[in-house]
Amino acid sequence: MSSQVKLITAVVVACGFLWAVLLAAGGVIGSGLEAQEQALLAAVFERRLGALLMIVFVACVFLFLMLRAAHEFLVLPPARAAEEARAMLEEPSTRLTVQGSRELQALLVTVNRLAEQHQARDEDIEVRIGAANAAAEADRNRFAVLMSELAQGVIVCNLDGRVLLYNRRARAIFAGSSGHGMAALGLGRSIYGIFDRHLIAYALENIDTRRRTHRHFVAVTESGRLLRVLVAPIPEAGAAIEDGAEDGVGTGAEAGFSGYMTMIEDMTETFDSESTRDQLLQDLTESSRGPVASLRAAAETLYDYADMSAEEHRRFLEVVRDEAGSLAGRVETAARTYAAVLKSRWPLEEMLGSDLLMAACRRIADRCSLPVSLEDVDTEVWVKVDGFSLLQAMTYLAARLRDEYQIKEISLRLSRDGAMAHVDLIWSGVFMSTETVMHWELDPMTVAGESSPLTVRDVVERNGGEVWFQRDRASHRAFFRFLLPVVSEQAASSSAAETAMVDSRPEFYDFDLFKGEETGLALDDRLLAQLTYTAFDTETTGLDPSAGDEIIQIGAVRIVNRRLLRQESFEQLIDPQRSLPAQSVKIHGITADMLSGQPPIGRVLPMFRAFVADTVLVAHNAAFDMRFLELKEASTGIRFDRPVLDTFLLSAVLFPNQESHRLEAIAQRLGVSVLGRHTAVGDAIVTAEVFLKMLPLLVDRGIRTLGEAREASEKTYHARIHY
Repeated sequence: MSSQVKLITAVVVACGFLWAVLLAAGGVIGSGLEAQEQALLAAVFERRLGALLMIVFVACVFLFLMLRAAHEFLVLPPARAAEEARAMLEEPSTRLTVQGSRELQALLVTVNRLAEQHQARDEDIEVRIGAANAAAEADRNRFAVLMSELAQGVIVCNLDGRVLLYNRRARAIFAGSSGHGMAALGLGRSIYGIFDRHLIAYALENIDTRRRTHRHFVAVTESGRLLRVLVAPIPEAGAAIEDGAEDGVGTGAEAGFSGYMTMIEDMTETFDSESTRDQLLQDLTESSRGPVASLRAAAETLYDYADMSAEEHRRFLEVVRDEAGSLAGRVETAARTYAAVLKSRWPLEEMLGSDLLMAACRRIADRCSLPVSLEDVDTEVWVKVDGFSLLQAMTYLAARLRDEYQIKEISLRLSRDGAMAHVDLIWSGVFMSTETVMHWELDPMTVAGESSPLTVRDVVERNGGEVWFQRDRASHRAFFRFLLPVVSEQAASSSAAETAMVDSRPEFYDFDLFKGEETGLALDDRLLAQLTYTAFDTETTGLDPSAGDEIIQIGAVRIVNRRLLRQESFEQLIDPQRSLPAQSVKIHGITADMLSGQPPIGRVLPMFRAFVADTVLVAHNAAFDMRFLELKEASTGIRFDRPVLDTFLLSAVLFPNQESHRLEAIAQRLGVSVLGRHTAVGDAIVTAEVFLKMLPLLVDRGIRTLGEAREASEKTYHARIHY
């Protein structure tokens, strides 16, 4: 029972008691009088009834004011302090608000001092525990970083197919594989959303029955990517998979497995290039048979009939010449095609230009035995190139300068001109003709016994640049200039940030998910701690969905196993296809220019529905956001029928005596930092953090399941709000 209900009950009881006392007093006095006196008293009461009723009414009002003052001074402060104390159990850094009587204030001050001492002791213990666990944590970090940076995609699942771990490569492979432009891969999601269940089951059965430690299969994604997948079981703790295990041991838990790991390799480009190579070889073989047969026949005829006439001899030589030319043309065409295949497979990577030059110095000195120096190197320039092929081209040119012009020394220079970088390979004393330079650029590269079908021109074109020869007659120097694209400032900062992120542990795993779920229970009977949630928020053109206001942004984050997964988020601007009121822009900062070209709500809602699949929705003042979504059901056909929990109503359940249940007030009460307010994803993150703080407080109140949380929310006064 809330304090307000208690106050009303007390006032009603007090007024009723006052009336009962007055009636009882009147009855006692009246019973002792004679009939004439009773008639006189009744006449007096009848003439003064209005005044008496007014006196009684004033007395009731006085009682109400006195009781309300006593309630606000004696009841509310302890009740609020008790709620704040429960919140302090979850967030020790919060403190009780000093309020109420002097005695209560003294008590609250003492409780705050005790909390400070308790927090100081806890922090000291945490420091000691942190120091003791530093080595183990470092091992976990190294494992996570190594796993995250593997070139192959890795996904670890429990026996139910729920994803426990994935790395960046796996996330990249399956980005947008849900069919709605959203990633189907995420912690707690089912792997069967990206692989056919029967493929995994067949692989695990073969591992069990054929005494294998792993199994391969090939799968094709919805986007047409060809994947080679290795499946390996993960034994139970203390168990091991042995090659000598008996046949027919069963599958899954019966075989001692706690889950399985998949290693995924994208074979699409390799398969395409190998298919092209095989086709080239096949075409070259088939097309060469005729010319080779003609050459052989002509050669045998010339050899066997040496006394043939000059005219016949000439005709056979023409056959040899034509067929040899045809064969040479086919071989040249095949070589060019194969070079194009090689170019298409080159990876372009962002790197510092100075690092490229340092590598070139070492390679030229090693392969060409030439001293190399650096001059005028801009250390701030980033380029996006295939470093290996560029090093091959620079080394090849240096080798030809040494062999054909006896150049004794090379210099390298790096500068920037707008969006392009200039990499110069410089030498002194000898100039060459333009024809010679063109010949060098178009010849296949050969350096120190290593041959390549590629040319310098091929390499430069594949890297999106140019190359030319230039003379500097004043200094008697010449140089080859490689013109290469520069990485933008923003992209370079992003690359540096990504490199720095390697030092921190990625949040792409949660091995607690190895534990089984009570999947047989109805959703309302499931424990709150076991459910997967999507915390979301919307930004809109206004506050009245029924009057035509529209959603302009949706943001959401996932909560799995009581962990906020910031990297698994949804954020999308939406074109409302209507004007944007200036008043709303002041609140969320989203302008009409930002919404121009964004997808309409009909394209965004299917993606958002796929993102929240199989989760419980969490929002603050959820009735507002859900009303906008409900109004779009008819036009989009997308219905959000997932259960919803509202942190606004849950706050009223946990803190019924607090004056405010705004998101900022709840966050402050629970020690949650508020960042990015009035952006959809920022509010979603704050809502998620607040909800995670509420979970143990709900358990303390005996609210353990989803059904109990929904029932308690519906009983609050604020649940009557509708939009």
